[in-house]
Amino acid sequence: MSLNLGRTEFGDPANKGRVLSVDEAHDLFNAWVLNPKLQLHMKQVAHLMKCWAKEKENLNEADQWRWEMAGLLHDADWDQWPELHCKKIIEYLEQKQIDPEIIRAIASHGPIHFGVEPITQMDKMLFAFDELSGLMHAYSLMRPEGYKGMELKGAKKRIKDKAFAANVSRDDIDDACKRANIELDMLIQFIMDRQANASL
Repeated sequence: MSLNLGRTEFGDPANKGRVLSVDEAHDLFNAWVLNPKLQLHMKQVAHLMKCWAKEKENLNEADQWRWEMAGLLHDADWDQWPELHCKKIIEYLEQKQIDPEIIRAIASHGPIHFGVEPITQMDKMLFAFDELSGLMHAYSLMRPEGYKGMELKGAKKRIKDKAFAANVSRDDIDDACKRANIELDMLIQFIMDRQANASL
């Protein structure tokens, strides 16, 4: 089953800045995503995207929501329509005339699968947080206090152990860090610190 999207242009530039409201996005999320584990993953990625937009990109609240929305909806169609993964959510957002940057970030969060290269900073960070946050969450479930007290050394040990969270692509993690020009250690620390204080 190929998930290649067969295109690299998404949305209409005239719709720049157009977003779903918070309520609209969450209504879509709740209707499309029924799996609690997937819901948590998507909420975690959304939280990390918002934190990064605010702290590292110094973006205003409106732009923080654009980043958060990309994270919240990046896997929206995976639960019920895995064979249409990315295609369905992209078409929905295009019909809603949503900002093409948000749509493109979703389209590029798995370049090897969807055939879309991450170009913008939003693209690159969604790709980076997607795989790595999944592995970090798996590690947190092994620990009595979850993310609290988690150390970089322990997290890196799990990444090196290919048998741990074997479905998480280490190659994608390395690729994402290179594309975003971010050290893996820094990204791990960012995730640990933000998730330890998150109430998801």
